[in-house]
Amino acid sequence: MPMLSDPSAKYRRFQPVALHDRTWPSAVIEQPPRWLSTDMRDGNQSLIDPMDSVKKNRFFDLLLSVGLKEIEIGFPAAGATEFDFIQGLVRNGRIPDDVLVQVLTQSREDLIRTSFESLAGARAAIVHLYNAVSPAWRDIVFRMTKDEVREIAVTGAKIMRDEAAKRPDTDWHFQYSPETFSTAELDFSIACCEAVMDVLQPTPERPLILNLPATVEASTPNIYADQIEYFCRNIPRRDSVVVSLHTHNDRGTGVAAAELGLMAGADRIEGCLFGNGERTGNCCLVTMALNMYTQGVDPGLDFSDIDAVIETVEYCNQIPVHQRHPYGGELVFTAFSGSHQDAIKKGFEAHEQQNDETWRVPYLPIDPADLGRNYEAVIRVNSQSGKGGFAWVLEQDRGLKLPKRMQAHFSKAVQRLADEKKQEVTAQDIWDAFRSEYHLSRPRHFHLVDYEESRAADGTRTFAGTIAVAGKERSVSGRGNGLISSVVATLRESFDVTLEVLDYSEHALSKGSDARAAAYVECMTKDGRTIWGVGIDEDVATASVRAILSAGNSAVSA
Repeated sequence: MPMLSDPSAKYRRFQPVALHDRTWPSAVIEQPPRWLSTDMRDGNQSLIDPMDSVKKNRFFDLLLSVGLKEIEIGFPAAGATEFDFIQGLVRNGRIPDDVLVQVLTQSREDLIRTSFESLAGARAAIVHLYNAVSPAWRDIVFRMTKDEVREIAVTGAKIMRDEAAKRPDTDWHFQYSPETFSTAELDFSIACCEAVMDVLQPTPERPLILNLPATVEASTPNIYADQIEYFCRNIPRRDSVVVSLHTHNDRGTGVAAAELGLMAGADRIEGCLFGNGERTGNCCLVTMALNMYTQGVDPGLDFSDIDAVIETVEYCNQIPVHQRHPYGGELVFTAFSGSHQDAIKKGFEAHEQQNDETWRVPYLPIDPADLGRNYEAVIRVNSQSGKGGFAWVLEQDRGLKLPKRMQAHFSKAVQRLADEKKQEVTAQDIWDAFRSEYHLSRPRHFHLVDYEESRAADGTRTFAGTIAVAGKERSVSGRGNGLISSVVATLRESFDVTLEVLDYSEHALSKGSDARAAAYVECMTKDGRTIWGVGIDEDVATASVRAILSAGNSAVSA
């Protein structure tokens, strides 16, 4: 069937919250929330092939290394694999003292008891109770009244309270989720939470976590933020609860909803690394944390080696992190467009010259080095790239800093190469083209074998050397005001190649006693053509000689 011409006949607009004095739009995130990873529960249950114990342990270690202090480690009543893994973490002392593990359970007596049994011997833990409360679940799935649904929550809370009392050696924390909160009536969600609070009697010192899931994202994130602000205003004993958010990404705004919900008064965020989770996934903890980082807020999570994080996530989930995923994707710091490349290159140049560490590089909201990435892949070259692209690649890959006019000269060769390949041009491709264009590999005409320079009494310089021409060595010489002019004179007098030097520049390719140098020379031929020469050598004077001979090769080849 085709899409409907009138979708309103099938779908109903989500109703906004009547909150005309909302305050969250002017709020600013100034500190990180409490973070909980649900990779090993919500993330795991969404996988085609759920993680085995080896992958679960590797993922748990990753979460600890990133800095997560609250980790939902499973759904113990789901089966022996989950139960045994949770018990193994406890029994083997794998849970650090500063980390709270969490397990999820439906509001059923047998499942709640199994959840507590899985945590036997734990120093501290969170038991997370939930039941769905929205009209669709009440009317279609459960066929229950509001009172009956609220009683499910109350009964579960009582069992949870009593099971905890039987095990006083564990520091128990409780969490309740009115599942499908975002599509339920706000006042009914509050009523269910209040009923659970009446059973568990939280205090400011022992707060209850109230988790408010956007189980299915059904509205724009501003509406979810209104729901959170309304909830925070109207839940009784606000100082005795921790408001937690669990957003999904069905509309593509899971992170935005979590951020706005945090601005609206929430205290805690649940999510997964790189947004794994049911259907379109959960809030991406990496994205949200690094969004804060780029605003000058320490998120308390460490992604200094983001590629190592990706490697483990991809191995355990068997799902690749998309190339365009914020912060982590292979291409997120890469520019192919010529104008983008030019802006980035200038941004890096300006950053090197500024007197503070403020990051102001165009098109890069974060310094890739902060995430353990280098700058080599920031600019890559294809048929859409300009001269700034290959110039950046040559500088990063070979240390060459081409003069502006030389960049324009070489860009034609790179463009021809890109058009011929019809795909990305690699750093090696560019280097090969550069060596060929400026005769650095196997000069067809003039190849320097050796030379000597001498100074006459009148101050002029004499170049005397051996140059191989088409494989045959010739002893040649020339005189000029300096070394470069004497080599130019040699080409004119010995080979009838006339060059006028228009510009010359040089720079070191590396630091230290074994540093090499690069020299660039812009010349005009006797028929008015502009050509360039390049020389690279351990000795800067020899590099300049090679640059003139490179230009001479271009003149003869043309």
